[in-house]
Amino acid sequence: MQDNATEVTAAGIARLAGVGRAAVSNWRRRHADFPKPVGGTETSPSFALAEVEDWLRAQGKLAEVPLRERVWQQLAGHPAGPVTALLHAGSALLLVHDRPTEWLALTATDDDHALAERLPAALEGVLTPRFGHATERALATPASTDLLPSVPLLRAAADLAAELGARGTFTFLLGRQLDANPRQYTLTPPGPAELMAALAGPAGTALDPACGTGALLHAVRALDVRPGQRLYGQDAAAELAALTALRLALDGQDEQSSAPAVRTAAADTLRGDTLGDVRADVVLAHPPFNERGWGHDELAYDPRWEYGFPARTESELAWVQHALARLKDGGTAVLLMPPAVASRRSGRRIRADLLRRGALRAVIALPAGAVPPNNIPLHLWVLRRPAAAVPAAPELLLVDTTGTASGDVREKQAWAAVQEAVLDAWRTFDRAGSLAERPGLARSVPVIELLDDEVDLAPARRLPPPVAAGGAGELTAVRERLADTLRLTTKLAPKDAPAAASPARWPQTTVGELARAGALTLRTAATTGGVGGHARVPALTDHDVLTGTAPSGTYTGDDEPVLLAAGDVVVPVVGGGATARVVDEATAGAALGRGLALLRPDPAALDPWFLAGFLRGTANNRQASSYASTATRLDVRRLQLPRLPLAEQAGYGARFRSLAAFEDALRLAGRLGEQLVQGLHDGLTDGTVAPE
Repeated sequence: MQDNATEVTAAGIARLAGVGRAAVSNWRRRHADFPKPVGGTETSPSFALAEVEDWLRAQGKLAEVPLRERVWQQLAGHPAGPVTALLHAGSALLLVHDRPTEWLALTATDDDHALAERLPAALEGVLTPRFGHATERALATPASTDLLPSVPLLRAAADLAAELGARGTFTFLLGRQLDANPRQYTLTPPGPAELMAALAGPAGTALDPACGTGALLHAVRALDVRPGQRLYGQDAAAELAALTALRLALDGQDEQSSAPAVRTAAADTLRGDTLGDVRADVVLAHPPFNERGWGHDELAYDPRWEYGFPARTESELAWVQHALARLKDGGTAVLLMPPAVASRRSGRRIRADLLRRGALRAVIALPAGAVPPNNIPLHLWVLRRPAAAVPAAPELLLVDTTGTASGDVREKQAWAAVQEAVLDAWRTFDRAGSLAERPGLARSVPVIELLDDEVDLAPARRLPPPVAAGGAGELTAVRERLADTLRLTTKLAPKDAPAAASPARWPQTTVGELARAGALTLRTAATTGGVGGHARVPALTDHDVLTGTAPSGTYTGDDEPVLLAAGDVVVPVVGGGATARVVDEATAGAALGRGLALLRPDPAALDPWFLAGFLRGTANNRQASSYASTATRLDVRRLQLPRLPLAEQAGYGARFRSLAAFEDALRLAGRLGEQLVQGLHDGLTDGTVAPE
């Protein structure tokens, strides 16, 4: 009965059956016995999971669904909402781990009502030792009536824990929930969270006063596992504080290491600080930005404002002072800040006092895209609570990494360069108290230089730019390389060829026919999203194909990725335009990205360059394209090419290959030309290049 309470969307049905959403729409139209919607909206209906499974099974369409997929569907379609279901599942997973024999005894009965009646007492026996009495913790013990709809989910989650472990199961479900609802949460990506924890250093006691889902405290524990470690979190959203508690309690459970002591509270940190007794070694925070209602009127005489009472528009400086107030003497805080906090006039007096007393140690500008919102280059503030009898630091470290990353900073390789540059500069500065200038990246600035009328701490305004394009010598090298490339383009430019007397009338075939005949294999990218059941591998994106660049994406899906091999032909299927790319050895091994189709020709039947060249024909693309909403979509199976012997294909393939080399040279010439022009502009304006 309770399974009927679990609802599933059309996308969920597609996952269960291993098909696309279009197939589900067709089933609804063509089969009168398809289950009727039980919820949702007219445009996005939901269906009873049990009814859907029965129908799919009767039709022979029910795929062998992985257990974790079934558990996720039960959680996502829970009648009380996925967050409540996740809290119930996490609590049960703690019981499974801490008292497995008790869980087995409880679930020996098939009576869901009896299990729901007995579960609250068992859960209370686990939650109280972990998090304190009910009045002291953010995670409440659910009542039996609330647990009844969750019983099938809890049984399935326990089965999944036998495969993945308690920690792995909760991590999977939490990751799916965050991925499915990115706009509902203020997330700190793993890379920046790891950087913040590394800047703060190892901690016996750590606090996050705006903990969200616990990413920063999780990074603290990942950095340093030590006996007796205590982690504290607080958030105004009760469900987030509870999720953080479960996440941290389950951390490390499958590694035979002791879980940290965890205490989380659900309350507004600035207005109702329930962790006022905590003095931490480390405070990490990604606080809310630009809050006008943070408590300015009622908190005027709060003892936390040691460095000045923040203006109504300076909520971030209230968080900065709260973090300092919760540190031990000499403790370190790292806060994520919007860049305006470093220069707004309304905060200059507080910034000045933070500098004078040595509390602010570093301001680090991150590249745009590192942390949402992705269009703003956020800052990291590193603070240290001044210790008695220790003189104030005379210099402040400023780091600007906005030009450090090559490529999308959300990708692992690009972010690693940013993190390495930041940590190297910080550790050198923290050890020596100063840092020799690193042009365009970092320098330590005497505090006295910063205490002017503006107290502007934006790194970009205090750091000299790097020498234009690497200096005059580098500009000369760029110019010479550009000249070589232009000569190459001249050499590669297509030669005039005698025009054919009339258009060729070859017999034609289509990609679809060739695929059915086995002359080529047609594949599309794996589209199942999730937390990544496989190792992260580079992915070729549609943008990479259009621009001729190396794979810039990363595959993070749960399905096996489609890996590219040398000689494959890749075609974008969305957006229009005649484009095809032959995969070379350098690109082989990357995953096929979304929005791309892969054609793998049989070398005994098809030349890959012949195939790619004819697929790029403008007329060919037009006849194979259709319009879906505002986008153009290419039906790859309808693309045509002539039926020619392999020997004749090789002639066309060689010519198409030379055209591709010419196109690559043109792209390189364009990039070098832009680099030379910008370098000369920079050199002329900063005086490193003379006008003559």
